[in-house]
Amino acid sequence: MAEQKATNVHWHDGEISRSDRSRLMQQKGATLWFTGLSGSGKSTVAVALEEALFERGHLCYRLDGDNIRLGINKNLGFSAEDRTENIRRIGEIAKLFVDSSVIALTSFISPYRDDRDQVRALHAESDMPFIEVFVDCSLEEAEKRDPKGLYKKARAGEIKNFTGIDDPYEAPSNPEIHLHTDQMTLAEEVEILINYLEAHGILASVKAGA
Repeated sequence: MAEQKATNVHWHDGEISRSDRSRLMQQKGATLWFTGLSGSGKSTVAVALEEALFERGHLCYRLDGDNIRLGINKNLGFSAEDRTENIRRIGEIAKLFVDSSVIALTSFISPYRDDRDQVRALHAESDMPFIEVFVDCSLEEAEKRDPKGLYKKARAGEIKNFTGIDDPYEAPSNPEIHLHTDQMTLAEEVEILINYLEAHGILASVKAGA
């Protein structure tokens, strides 16, 4: 993890606890960490899940790779070091959402297992749910989809350090949820995610009229 450079700083708790916020929101905060190759369907399923949760009365927020790199991480590139820092910052942001009892949907290639494990540990330190979702899709299928034309550019040498081509993707060894997006429908994927959240107590019934 990143070195703490600032000195004489301390975490300040308020009078409202996480459990207080959970009672107000009628849900628990959690991070769903969607990881997989470019074009595997991470953003697609996160958008669909966001819509499904909203319709059920649950508050969530998507942290998407491109969106984050246009803002808070605009100063980071795609070297191994920058990828690690990119994921560290996102993990810290997701943790704040979870503390506020919002469900964070994070869609990032996050190719390195150690980086994802660091974010998991960060959540575990504060007893926060971290749900790793492996959005599994074959490289062949991801290249066929290639919605941004990135694989084509990477194959032509126009993009360096591209995951799956000249930079590795380390698949999760034991994810909480494993989606095979080249074999499943989007509706099936969302159903699996909703069922998991309900089974693990993340979603509570919203009171009528609330």
